[in-house]
Order: sequence, then C-alpha cells, then structure tokens
Amino acid sequence: MLKKLTSAALAACFALPSLTMASDLDGLTPQQLLPLAQKEGSVTVFSLSSRIAKIEKAFEEAYPGIDLIGLDMSSTKQIARVEAEQQAGVHAVDVLYIADTPVVFTKLLEGKRIVNYVPPRVANELEDRYKAPLLTQRLSTKVLMYNEKAFPDGSPVSNLWQLTQPEWQGRVLMVDPSQRGELLDLLTEIALHPDEMAAAYKAHFGKDIEVESDLQGAGEQFIKDLFANDLILVPNSDVLNKSVGDVNAKSPPVGFGTYSDRRDNEKEGWALQIANNVEPANGILFPAVLTVADKAPHPAAARLLIDFMFGDDTPTGGAGFEPFNVPGDYATRKTIAHHPDSVKLDDLKAWTIDPAKTAAARGRIADLIITLQ
Repeated sequence: MLKKLTSAALAACFALPSLTMASDLDGLTPQQLLPLAQKEGSVTVFSLSSRIAKIEKAFEEAYPGIDLIGLDMSSTKQIARVEAEQQAGVHAVDVLYIADTPVVFTKLLEGKRIVNYVPPRVANELEDRYKAPLLTQRLSTKVLMYNEKAFPDGSPVSNLWQLTQPEWQGRVLMVDPSQRGELLDLLTEIALHPDEMAAAYKAHFGKDIEVESDLQGAGEQFIKDLFANDLILVPNSDVLNKSVGDVNAKSPPVGFGTYSDRRDNEKEGWALQIANNVEPANGILFPAVLTVADKAPHPAAARLLIDFMFGDDTPTGGAGFEPFNVPGDYATRKTIAHHPDSVKLDDLKAWTIDPAKTAAARGRIADLIITLQ
C-alpha cells in the first residue's frame, strides 16, 4: 500500500539532493568545476581587501562566462551583514574573504553560516593549521608603522612603552577598534602577554611596573596608558597611511597599520615602513581566510574562485595570487615564495594570534576601551 509522506519528510527528500551536490563539489578539480560554474554564471565575494578588483579582472579572463562581483568590505561589516541576511532568509553572497577570525569562528562557523572548503589542488601544500577550522590563504598584519623618509636612520620607536611617553603624546594613530576587529584583536593580544609587557616596561623604565588594581596585567596597563597619552583613533586605514607616511611630513606620527599597505608608497606619495625591532613585539600576525557562505547561490563558482585565489604553480602564484604577493603579506601555500622585500616571516617581531584565546579575552578588552575613550 502506498503511504503518504508527511510534509516534513517530503521537504527532507527534496533537500537531500542539493546537500549531496554541494558536498560532491568539494572533491572536484577546477576543470570539473568550470562547466558547472559557467552554468551558474556569476560569483559574489565580500572581500577585506580592495585588491579583489585585480582578482576580478584576472578571474574573468581565466574563466570566461563567469561574472565575479567583488565587494570591498571590512571583516566587521561582513560578519554583521551575513548574520543579518541569513537571519532574514537571504543567501546572496558566495565567498567571504575575511579576517577577524576570533569572531568569524564563534559567530559564523559555529553558527553554521559558513562552510569550510579546501581546494584539492593545493591541499597537500598547506600545513594542517591553515586548512582547519577555516582555510587560510595568507597571513596579514597589524603592526607599528613609521615614516622612513622622516626617520631615515630607522624606526624612532624600539619599545612599545615609548608610545605612552610625552614625546609621542597625540602622535600615535590607530583605526578605531570598534570599526575594525583586527585592531581590537591587536589590543587583546597585547593584554594576553602581560609578562612580556612587564619585562619591556622594566627594560625601558628601569623599574618594575605597578599595575592598577582594576587592571589585569601589564598589557592592560599599557592599553590604558596609551589611551591616556592621547591615542588618535581614525576612521580608516587610508587616513592612517596618509598621516603616517606622507613624504612631505616633517614630524609625522607613527601608527598601527597594515605592513602590506607600503605597496602603495610610490603611487600615493607615502614613505611607510614597518618598525620591526620593537620590544616585546610590533603587533600581530593574523590569518586572512577564504570560506563559502552557507547556501551559497553559486556553489561551484565559489569553489572555483577560492581555488583560483591560491594561485598557480609559479613562485609568485600567478594572476590568482600576485595581488597579495607584496611586502608584508605571507602566502600559506608552500610553493609561493614570500616577496623578497618582506621581512622574513621568521624574523618578523609580531605575535601570531590564537583565535580561540583572543575570542575569550576580547570582550573584556572591548569593555576596557569603552571606558578609556
């Protein structure tokens, strides 16, 4: 006798093929993905970097018939938009190129709003830590930057505690950490290294630090002292880079910015340079990840784009990676050589964030910052 299916069972039957198809795509080569992606016709990516425009041109040349729609958007805005759209039942974006992994892991990955995908073509060329829980395409930075024309003998700062002194009052810049999560991650990382910050304090001042009773460690004391020394919060990195790097500036500030932004020195009239020899560290190194949005409308094209952005087999990575093969960006794919003008990764005096530890601590630091502004 023919049995009637309940509406729930019927829905499950229709949902199963689409889930199976999405899963099956993970094992396909670019050549196998291509006709499926061309049938889909387009792919939309939210990108933490404006360099997505160069990827757009290169991708469309490599794969005719697929329109890449790249939207330059901060990680903070990406997270908010994906949450809002998916809560409303809207699934419009395919790929997220995003940082601020402490929030991405907790809000998006654990919330099942994104899906990890590792292209089979490059899987064996990536360390395990770069394949899970999300795929890391490159390592980026938020580090102390200075003007190398105004300071031709090298960085004027060799210890972070100098930034709390009268010489640098009102002369230290940072993009507002409430607008860019990577800067909140930077301050959180400083707080997570109290012993190193205490040692740097003693090296600079010649005495042990006295931490205020309402603060937890030397890192939090540094944050409070930095804000008290008139830390200037700016709306975006363009303002910071121009202020710090202006070649005509006589007494420019320093700022916590992105090392790879010095790629635009010649074009923009900047003289940005990294302050690398800083105690106990000059900032943070963090992952820039590529991931597929849940229920991506163009799942084959999404995977093809992620594969493309890992570059070809040449030392520079070819058109798919060359926009990111600049001083201050570090490829995770072993076959791609780091830019010769970069400080070697092993010599970079930056802390590498642990997203889980940062996620657990950043709420307290966000609250602290509110009281300091």
